[in-house]
Amino acid sequence: MAIAKAERLMNLALCLLGARRPLTKRELRASIEAYVEAYGSGEAAAYGSGEAAAYGSPEASPSGSGEAAAASGPAAGSTGTEESFSRMFERDKDDLRELGLVIDTVENLDGETAYVARRDSNRLPPITLDAAEATALGLAARVWQQARLAAAASGALQKLHAAGGMPPGSIPEQGGERQLSTLEPHIPAREAAFEPLMLACRDRRPVVFDYRKSNAARSEKRQVEPWTLECWRGHWYLAGWDRERQAERVFRLSRITGPVRSRAAAFTVPVPDQVTVRETVERWAGEGATSTARIRLRSGSGYPLRARALRTWELGDGWEELEIPYGHGLDAWLVEFGPDVVVLEPAELRADVIERLRAVAQG
Repeated sequence: MAIAKAERLMNLALCLLGARRPLTKRELRASIEAYVEAYGSGEAAAYGSGEAAAYGSPEASPSGSGEAAAASGPAAGSTGTEESFSRMFERDKDDLRELGLVIDTVENLDGETAYVARRDSNRLPPITLDAAEATALGLAARVWQQARLAAAASGALQKLHAAGGMPPGSIPEQGGERQLSTLEPHIPAREAAFEPLMLACRDRRPVVFDYRKSNAARSEKRQVEPWTLECWRGHWYLAGWDRERQAERVFRLSRITGPVRSRAAAFTVPVPDQVTVRETVERWAGEGATSTARIRLRSGSGYPLRARALRTWELGDGWEELEIPYGHGLDAWLVEFGPDVVVLEPAELRADVIERLRAVAQG
């Protein structure tokens, strides 16, 4: 009889939590009864029937029959392939992470990719929030439009309510649903690269993707150790370590072409603290202005530029002149306004904008 998915996930979670060392995918396949039943024990059968018990407490095989099934059971003649098992395992691992289990991906002593759920990483101290904190947390949970993040935020709130961490009545119910506020803040995350990069940042996994710079005609492959994702002026940016250039770099997600592929390897440089990374993104995208620039702006357009203007002059004929802060990345921002902006000075900024526009026109 097929083992229910809920039982399979519970067995996998207990095996990872009870292990004394990180376990490889092969070892987990031989230790979880559902995997043995569906796909056989694979190469790990050579380890013997006491495999699961050797990793930790008796809880590691809660079903009680995983070891016997690894040696003799309905899976002995299974035709399931390694690929199909890998797909099931990856789905199960993602499901457990969505449920809140912290699973670390590491390398064992043999250089193989292994997994472990450390107890200290999966245990939280008592949490008690006051009404203001609960409201702020509830609003933050509603920010995300992306399905994966929306489900994770909703699950986190439910766990806080179940644990008694949210004050009574902090989130009133209307029509059977909890209503956080009349405010509906949203942070869009429409780029296809967002979700795989978010997971790679969380799991500390290097990634490979094709990236096209704004002034380049073709994409080029980049190998990056992702640090964090930051939203700035409505655009998402990835900050990380570029392995080929041996330097920190910032990538705009909308310029990533094709799929993002993760790699099972360790980072080669330390990850800086969050504040430092955020400052890097802002500096790269033009927040750290070092001088000023003068532009012509069509009337009724470019409101973000007007909000940053230091001085404004009326020119007539539907145009205005603005003096704005000038820093690294301003040329990429100005290009987005197309024919509504004309750069007057400095000359190097004008040349950079023209070069970017020509690259776009050439495709």
